[in-house]
Amino acid sequence: MAHVGLSMHFRRDPNDRRKELTVSRFTEIVYKNAVASRNTADAFIKEMLHYNIAEYVAGGDGRTHPLQPTPATIERFTGWVTAHLRTLDHIDGGDRLGRYLERPDMLATLQPLIADGLLASKPVREPNQTFSLFIWLNNGGIVMDWLMSGIDPDHAGLERIPTSVVSIGDFAKWLNLSRTHLGRKLRTAEELGSIGWLGQRGHSVMWVSHGFYEEYMTVQAAKLAVVDNAFKACFPPPQGGD
Repeated sequence: MAHVGLSMHFRRDPNDRRKELTVSRFTEIVYKNAVASRNTADAFIKEMLHYNIAEYVAGGDGRTHPLQPTPATIERFTGWVTAHLRTLDHIDGGDRLGRYLERPDMLATLQPLIADGLLASKPVREPNQTFSLFIWLNNGGIVMDWLMSGIDPDHAGLERIPTSVVSIGDFAKWLNLSRTHLGRKLRTAEELGSIGWLGQRGHSVMWVSHGFYEEYMTVQAAKLAVVDNAFKACFPPPQGGD
C-alpha cells in the first residue's frame, strides 16, 4: 500500500484533480488492484497521518483533502531505493547507485515503475504460506529480515538453519512489537514446520526451515528484479553499452 500511495503522489497532476492523492482515490485503487480491502486501505491512511508519514497538502482543496508524503518519508524511501540499487550492484558489479545519485530527481519516475512492477509480480503478490503469515504482521517484513540477516551463509543449505534469535521477548523489544502478538505468529509458523528451536522453546537458538528460507529469497529476488527493470527503463545504457 505504501508503494501505491507513493506512486499516486509522484504521478499527481496539479492541474487535474482526478489525479490527486486522496483517501477515496487511494482506497479505490488499492481495492481494484486486490492489494487490500477498502477498510484496510482507509485504516492504513489514518495510520500514515497519525505517525506523520503522510500529511494533508497545505492550501489544498478543502473538499477532497489531497495528501502527500512528508519530507521525512521521501528521505526514508530514498534510502530504500539506494539500498536496493547497492544490492544489485554487489550482485553483478554494476554502477546503478552511482548513476542514480547523479540524477536523484529521477526518483519521481523510478518509484511509480517499481510500484507497477510489484503489483504485477506474482511471487511478490502471492508468496508462499509462511511468508504470507508474517507479511500481514505489523513490521512483519522486518521480522523476516531480522531472522534471515542472522543466518550464517555457510549454514544456508541445512534443513534447519540456525538464526541469531534466542529470546522472543528480546526479539519483540528490538522490533517494538507486542510480545504476545509476535509469539502467536511464531507459534503458527512453528506449527507449519517453518521455525523451531534447537533446544527448549524460547531459551535456545531459533532455526528457520530451508523451505522458509527459500520462500524469503524467492520474494527478495523477485523484488530486486522489479527494481532492476524499473531502473533500466529510467536509465537506459549508453549506446554501445551492455
